[in-house]
Amino acid sequence: MIKKNFDTLCVHAGVEPEQATGAIMTPIFQTSTYVQESPGNPKIYDYSRAGNPTRTALENSLAALEGTKHAISFSSGLAAVQAVAQLLNPGDHVIVCDDVYGGTGRMFRKIFSKYNIEFEFVDMSNPKNIEPYFKKNTKLIWIETPTNPLLKIIDISAVTNLAKKFNVTTCVDNTFSSPVFQNPIEHGAQIVLHSTTKYIGGHSDLVGGCLMLNDDSLAEQLKFLQFAGGSVNAPIEAFLLLRSIKTLSLRMKKHHENALYLAREMQSLKIFSEVIFPGLENHPQYEIAKKQMRGYSGMISARIKGDFNAVKLFLSKLKYFSLAESLGGVESLVNHPETMTHASVPPELRKKLGITPDLLRFSVGIEDAQDLLNDLTQAAKSV
Repeated sequence: MIKKNFDTLCVHAGVEPEQATGAIMTPIFQTSTYVQESPGNPKIYDYSRAGNPTRTALENSLAALEGTKHAISFSSGLAAVQAVAQLLNPGDHVIVCDDVYGGTGRMFRKIFSKYNIEFEFVDMSNPKNIEPYFKKNTKLIWIETPTNPLLKIIDISAVTNLAKKFNVTTCVDNTFSSPVFQNPIEHGAQIVLHSTTKYIGGHSDLVGGCLMLNDDSLAEQLKFLQFAGGSVNAPIEAFLLLRSIKTLSLRMKKHHENALYLAREMQSLKIFSEVIFPGLENHPQYEIAKKQMRGYSGMISARIKGDFNAVKLFLSKLKYFSLAESLGGVESLVNHPETMTHASVPPELRKKLGITPDLLRFSVGIEDAQDLLNDLTQAAKSV
């Protein structure tokens, strides 16, 4: 087999011309059910919650991106999170990185903790801190790297080696990096999760999630949860994701290039008291990022000098950075985590983590980098 570079892989990953007509693009199979040749004897598919040709092509493509045997696509990133949580049983214990996406933390705290599952939130930026938290009933360790929104970098290999010592499954949320810049499976993770709403979708026009893995038994369980719970992509969303994957590598390079340039320049703007970006040499885990990532993606977090009124004034003056939740689209966005994406995090934990009124999270798009810097500069002058 010819080895593909990632640019080529994105264009061709898991996709073949449609057999009946030779269509180069996978068709949108907009159907809910399929005619069977005889009772209980379908040709391939019987009902679109269980399987759909457009979604099958998407799952083949997603598996190719992360280099796994299996990929399971869901209706949202949180639906994928929920499926992993549904592998657990009452009495189980889970170790979660403390700076986790607000929706993930909310699901663990507000929904699954009701079923006698214990979730313990731990700072994983130093893997040596984690070992004391393992218990006899620990079944899962949950990693995000880079974390959301503080962009901590977690050493995947170090944590997965520790998890294997205790026979614990590791799930890594790889949304912020995308498969272009990081492949957690290569560092020992058992399950990789993406909110495909973000970089894989890349155009702010769909919601989705996925899980990629090699373990046949885990894949069978997760596929059943997808089917039984019904949290599947519509065919149109599967089609749009397939379209987006073709430009994923090109987009991610531009996100990375722009963000690296902006992060360096933002350090000289007096309005910012701190600029957080894994590609800056002053980042506390810069060496780990360099070791396990091939690029630093497009996310920057920064702190504004001044009170919340100064933050609001700065945000009101931005032209190219739109104030909105989500991330990873071709257009630049800015988010205020304390009041938006992480409002569900308990206030005392937000304060402890540093998710404070002065913190902003920038999703750097693929516009001209100088235009984006000019936008930040002119908004800063008004504060």
